[in-house]
Amino acid sequence: MSSNIKVPKKLIEVALPLDDINEAAAREKSIRHGHPSTLHLWWARRPLAAARAVIFAQMVNDPGGERGYYAGKTKKQADQEREKLFDIIRELVKWENTNNEAILNRAREVIWQSWRETCQLNKGKPGFDPEKLPAFHDPFAGGGALPLEAQRLGLESYASDLNPVAVMINKAMIEIPPKFVGRAPIGPIPPNEKQTHLHEDWSGAKGLAEDVRRYGHWMREEAFKRIGHLYPEIEITADIAKERPDLKGLVGQKLTVIAWLWVRTVKSPNPAFSHVDVPLASSFILSSKNGKEAWVEPIIEGDQYRFEVRTGKIPDGAKEGTKLSRGANFRCLISNTPIAGEHIKGEGKAGRMGQKLMAIVAEGKGSRVYLSPTQEMELIASQAKPEWMPEAEIAHDKRSMFTPLYGMTHFKHLFTSRQLVALNTLSDLVQEVRVKAIEDAKAAGILDDGKGLDQNGTGATAYGDALAIYLACALGKIANIGSSIATWMSDRGAFRETFARQAIPMTWDYAEANLFADAGGSFATAISKGVMAISHLPTNTSGKVFQANASLQNISQSKLVSTDPPYYDNIGYADLSDFFYVWLRRSLKPIYPSLFGTLAVPKEEELVANPYRHGSKEKAERFFMEGMTRAFHNLAEHAHPAFPVTIYYAFKQSETKDMSTISTGWETFLEAVLHADFSITGTWPMRTEGSGRLIAKDNNALASSIILVCQKRDQDAENTSRRQFQKELREKMPEALETMIGGAEGSTPIAPVDLAQAAIGPGMGIFSKYQAVLNQDGSPMSVHDALILINREITDYLNPDSGDFDNDTLFCSSWFDQYGWSTGPFGEADTLSRAKGTTVDGVKQAGVVESGGGKVKLKKWEDYPDDWDPKTDHRMPIWEALHHMIRTLNRKGEGEAGTLLARMPERGEHIRQLAYHLYTLCERKKWAEEARAYNELITSWHGIVSSSHEVGHKGTQNDLFE
Repeated sequence: MSSNIKVPKKLIEVALPLDDINEAAAREKSIRHGHPSTLHLWWARRPLAAARAVIFAQMVNDPGGERGYYAGKTKKQADQEREKLFDIIRELVKWENTNNEAILNRAREVIWQSWRETCQLNKGKPGFDPEKLPAFHDPFAGGGALPLEAQRLGLESYASDLNPVAVMINKAMIEIPPKFVGRAPIGPIPPNEKQTHLHEDWSGAKGLAEDVRRYGHWMREEAFKRIGHLYPEIEITADIAKERPDLKGLVGQKLTVIAWLWVRTVKSPNPAFSHVDVPLASSFILSSKNGKEAWVEPIIEGDQYRFEVRTGKIPDGAKEGTKLSRGANFRCLISNTPIAGEHIKGEGKAGRMGQKLMAIVAEGKGSRVYLSPTQEMELIASQAKPEWMPEAEIAHDKRSMFTPLYGMTHFKHLFTSRQLVALNTLSDLVQEVRVKAIEDAKAAGILDDGKGLDQNGTGATAYGDALAIYLACALGKIANIGSSIATWMSDRGAFRETFARQAIPMTWDYAEANLFADAGGSFATAISKGVMAISHLPTNTSGKVFQANASLQNISQSKLVSTDPPYYDNIGYADLSDFFYVWLRRSLKPIYPSLFGTLAVPKEEELVANPYRHGSKEKAERFFMEGMTRAFHNLAEHAHPAFPVTIYYAFKQSETKDMSTISTGWETFLEAVLHADFSITGTWPMRTEGSGRLIAKDNNALASSIILVCQKRDQDAENTSRRQFQKELREKMPEALETMIGGAEGSTPIAPVDLAQAAIGPGMGIFSKYQAVLNQDGSPMSVHDALILINREITDYLNPDSGDFDNDTLFCSSWFDQYGWSTGPFGEADTLSRAKGTTVDGVKQAGVVESGGGKVKLKKWEDYPDDWDPKTDHRMPIWEALHHMIRTLNRKGEGEAGTLLARMPERGEHIRQLAYHLYTLCERKKWAEEARAYNELITSWHGIVSSSHEVGHKGTQNDLFE
């Protein structure tokens, strides 16, 4: 950072209402109506709530800073001002406030206030214009959440990515809507709909969204005229209903088919039946819903078989289908001969893997109807003859691309013939709609400059391009559900999409959706979801999107930067996005010829550590490290000096071992950041999966990303010694940890589950401010070793032995470390208790252990008495107080826990610190269930403290936080 630039510390470098952000981010995962993720799939999108909060806190000055309009204020005054900013964030992150202009304007005003104050400190310097906010840039834009939220907060937004699919998504989200803001729709109103009135609200992107709906309807009707015969209804005849009482009332009716359920087949390995194509069914269950159970019964007749659908109680064995065990292990339906994976792979590669219709799902009266397959339905499906197929090859990455192992080596192999015909038809119609929309726009009086979107046009031609892009996004949704990788979820009665996870798996039975049904997987559903997303997109400021390599781009020049780069080897975005690229290219190449100029997504420059692409794990790691270092160095050189750069990194709890953050991906990522001349001034864990208040049994479901807050390292930074680094850790880490676990007045302390990751920030802040930390032999200390030392300080700080805890608590903590809730020998307990300055009889008298028969055991919180009163307990170790608090919280809630705390407010700080220590101990030992109780107490702490005040604790709230 230039020494003559004066930059107030930003809120994100000091404090965040992390629990509120996490709660909103986790809740957002279940929201689909109007969410931009419903426009087009992208992998590992960051929640809008997290992106909005991070960018806001990245731009706003912290009230406790040494410079600016807060200078000279007391800690209490700074805390109060900070709490006001927290309140803005708490409202800002709520999904229902996504487009609440009153709340957004409040946030925008604070951003402007901070910016003008910063400009005042740097008056006359280039890049500090108090009348113009800096623009935003994300050089790894991906799914577009970050540039979208920057735009929503009032910043001109720039996005770039190497991947053309990501570029297309970002254009649809931030570049196109502002070009056509406030325009009334021009498309033909669907038949049987009332004419819209002149006073309709077409503000923002609502008119654009309405035109997508109208032209989407036209496109569906045109598609039905051309290929509707491939999607017939099914008539319920008396013969079909003969043994199905549930169908009696439907005889004579024609039902719309929702899905055809197919099973893959291979030749039987049994020589006697080698001519038979036997099914590879992972399950015969069609519906497991209570009262609506349905399954497939195979009827074997000699060397032939057929499928019949049954309803009622599901028999044993139906769940397994013909599967014998995990993976590609099945049995021959005719002979029970095991079918090994190698046989299936051989059949697939030889082109002998087939398919057989197993069941039909139709729309009944208010519920799904499951029907037996018919020869007519199989015959109609076989009549589909696609004129074009995507010839692009599927990547041979065995970690995430499984179909090539079974002969499905090209994208054309992932679709049935009928699916290919449907996608071809829709793809052709995208360009037909474009032509029609351009003519309709001209007829409606929209001027045409002849320039498309690629030439920055805003007239009729560009509008036709825009509609084509959104309709191509709907085509992508159809491909995602309309492939032979999509399956049927018997518990929900719905489709499981191709990308239910970040891979293309091999599926054995699959669900073929009806493009024209009024259900999931239909084109109408894809359009309606897209329309809702478009209508919610911001149009208040402009956006620009480019295809660019993050290492070489200069778009970041003098811009605020927040980015979500690839995570080491977690996701192969380029390989996965080829699935969509082949269809987007076919539909949109005339609009963006350079963007879709290659046959597949560019891969050589993609910053992912893929061993299969680079030849070895070591070469992949080196490629990632060097590429990320160049990209981050580019950001450090170009980003606006008034703001820190924020970088997201995917992080899993399983990467923490012995309280040391040991992970090749994590360490390599940090090394790249530091080698790029960044120093790290903060780390914030964002839990974007599940509830913020619970600790999952599977620790991998916890913190899913870390926000690194980075500043360009001082050009005059010096080296330091290992000893000096350790000295600074000992001096500064306790205060930083106390701020995190205590928090400002009124704020929620960081949950134990997040502490280890959040505490990396101040530790790495010390490490990264130096050019290098030198070991005794003069070699530079690695990030790996630095993290070990940082985590050791966290452990030492939380350990009761390093504080002023009572002797009984010290004994209980050490005993718990050795035995947990299990029984241990009295002799060991006696020795340990004496070493801790107490006795076994003493801790037994305190009511925290059971002792007898030569054995000693700690009492669980569930076994503590209900009528306990701290005022009358004459021997009350902190251990006992903590577990009474846990018992009360779990049995009676936050209110009663607050009442209990009000009777011992002087114990609050010690109770809280012990809870953190015991959580970290349990996490290290992988005692997830035991850890849950301590995590829940801390995440409830703010509510407990508030309840404590309500019932008569007369001190200040900081009595419980300091």
